[in-house]
Amino acid sequence: MRFLVYVVSLLFIITGFVHASDKRVVAFAQDTMANDFRKAQVYEVKESLAPYSNIEFIHTDGEGRISLMIRQIEGLIAQKVDVLIVGTSDADAIVPVIEKAYVSGIKVVILDRGVHTDAYTTFINSDNRKIGALAAQFIAERLNGEGRVLLFEGLQKADVTQLRSQGFLEEIGKHEKIRVIKRTGNYLRRDAILEMEKIIAEGTRLDAIFSESDSMLSGVRAVLYRHGIDPASMIMVGCDYTAEAKEAIMQGKQSASILFPLGGKEAAEAVLSLLKGEPVPKHIQIPVKLVTSENVNEISPIF
Repeated sequence: MRFLVYVVSLLFIITGFVHASDKRVVAFAQDTMANDFRKAQVYEVKESLAPYSNIEFIHTDGEGRISLMIRQIEGLIAQKVDVLIVGTSDADAIVPVIEKAYVSGIKVVILDRGVHTDAYTTFINSDNRKIGALAAQFIAERLNGEGRVLLFEGLQKADVTQLRSQGFLEEIGKHEKIRVIKRTGNYLRRDAILEMEKIIAEGTRLDAIFSESDSMLSGVRAVLYRHGIDPASMIMVGCDYTAEAKEAIMQGKQSASILFPLGGKEAAEAVLSLLKGEPVPKHIQIPVKLVTSENVNEISPIF
């Protein structure tokens, strides 16, 4: 009898140990950690999953190179992670490795930037076309339908860039007397600084700017200050709604920003459901909102 009790107790200890050490691995393959938004996105997922001791969270940094990101995802597939979260810079090049992960049985969460395939578990994003349209409506109204506007675009191969630009150009195109010029800042402050310096050197006059990220608009302001130009002298709309953007709006140095949630909390919620074997929608959309001086104190920045 004592021997039987000993065996049962031993089995309980062994099975309990196995269960305790049987962690589920959640991996986030991120485009680049050099971008403030992308970095904050990773940490929001990490913090949301931190209370769950049975979940191990890891992330990779593609350093803005799609080839590196693909190799990193190949490594995560080889590790047989349970859930893969992906934030890509290229909606096409990433497709083969995403499909490979999905057919191997890994739950794939596409976050923020879309991919040109249906081989994923769920896609979490916001309406980027609406973001562009909101910015265009605000600018057109403030310009009374006439002026020159700079459209500062992000990464050209990212679907968020294409959709924001489409939404903006479709809406602003309703105003025949508004002229649009375009530049690319890759969602990075330093790239926006370089491009804005060129615009100043060219002597191009601007009445308004729509920057597809607040990080780029921060770079624009830095250049304006350097050349003795008051940012308040033109209409400037950003996207994301960072703490820096909030401060600039309160000071009158930025006209508006469009709240673009990180999506990390929503991604973590989807991950938890998937690990429990619960179904999640194929598409989860997070609302966006125009932030101006009228409601700036009512809305919290994303970081």
